[in-house]
Amino acid sequence: MKARILIVEDEEKLRRVLELQLRSAGYEVDLAGAAEDALKQIDRADLVITDLRLPGMSGLDLLSSIRRQNTRTPIIAMTAFGTVETAVEAMKMGAFDFLLKPFSLDHLTAVVNKALDVRALQDENRQLREELGRRYQFDNIIGRSPAMREIFAAIDRVAPTRATVLLAGESGVGKDLIARAIHFHSPRCERPFVKINCSAIPENLMESELFGYEKGAFTGANTAKPGKFEQADTGTVFLDEIGDVPASVQVKLLRILQEREFERLGSNKTRHIDVRVIAATNADLRAALEQGTFREDLYYRLNVVPLNIPPLRERKEDIPFLAEQFVKRLAPANGSPVESITDAAIQRLMSYHWPGNVRELENVIERSLVLCTGTVLDAPDIRLDTSPRAARQEQAGTYSLPEGMTLDEFEQAIIREALQRAQGNKSQAARLLGLTRNALRYRLTQMGIES
Repeated sequence: MKARILIVEDEEKLRRVLELQLRSAGYEVDLAGAAEDALKQIDRADLVITDLRLPGMSGLDLLSSIRRQNTRTPIIAMTAFGTVETAVEAMKMGAFDFLLKPFSLDHLTAVVNKALDVRALQDENRQLREELGRRYQFDNIIGRSPAMREIFAAIDRVAPTRATVLLAGESGVGKDLIARAIHFHSPRCERPFVKINCSAIPENLMESELFGYEKGAFTGANTAKPGKFEQADTGTVFLDEIGDVPASVQVKLLRILQEREFERLGSNKTRHIDVRVIAATNADLRAALEQGTFREDLYYRLNVVPLNIPPLRERKEDIPFLAEQFVKRLAPANGSPVESITDAAIQRLMSYHWPGNVRELENVIERSLVLCTGTVLDAPDIRLDTSPRAARQEQAGTYSLPEGMTLDEFEQAIIREALQRAQGNKSQAARLLGLTRNALRYRLTQMGIES
């Protein structure tokens, strides 16, 4: 398509001469005798040539108005009353070049060609950046840091296989999203994806939830019910917080991984199943191995393809892209007028240490959007929750063991206090202590208060 040039010149004869010259050079041309008329045609112009001295609105005011609307359209300024100061002012305001009347028509054509070539290169560069961004984006996972590019490359390699994957990383880094990306980029993408949160299922119900049960298997089992693994047959099972699985269930998980078979609770019938297993943990499973709370053979069956998801504080270069995406997605959902986020706001986000990782970043952006009244999210609008960190730092700087108490005794006292606060609920107490449920059970056994 031919480029379209808008000429803004109040002198009719010169306007006609410029039009003929540019049409002969192969361009489409629109004409305006005043800045006010030019603004009505600016949306379809690929380039603007404007006199700086115009009736009514000046050429500099026109330049400023165009730049407020968009930054891509090249503008060439011309004047018979040019001075160095005028040229500098026009260039500062975003003019591509400056022509002093009288100028040759050949020189005008050369400047126009150059301006349009530069715009074409800028458009191509922007398109390449957008394609690069899409290349490193899996579903809702966003990351352009070297660490995340390695994760994306690993997803590409492992997704087509049926290999078991073990995702390790802190809470909030996006293990759930990565598990789903592996499934939806695999041949099983049209089959079920079943997520099982192992820490949310009571220990006495876990076996029946995972493997199902037959009618009469226990009091209240009035009908047979398939378990999560049967629901995921031919698809993918995602075992989140695998470190919280009790030893009795670990044996059956090992059999699923090795033999692809199991029995429902209350049944002797062996059932065969075809599932791909992805497991995730935010705990150190090697420490659980040493404590004896996690089976070594199950660990090695799960750890076929290990993927360690880095915390957000180790890949802060991803924060600008994540923040922009969260603003774009969460602002409409919350009825917020915010349309963009400033560099200062991004800088404030990058200076924070993010103990809650991507999940915390998303929550901070959503909170800030809800409380922001303008159309731009700026640094003062960012609502970080820094009080817990400050409290921890204060405690870390002044803390010491109570007089006359050993470290073991103090640890036991803390555990008893957590159990009391959780009213005996071991899962809740483990969360208060920052432990897995199995790690807490191990410590309780050592203390002799398992019951």
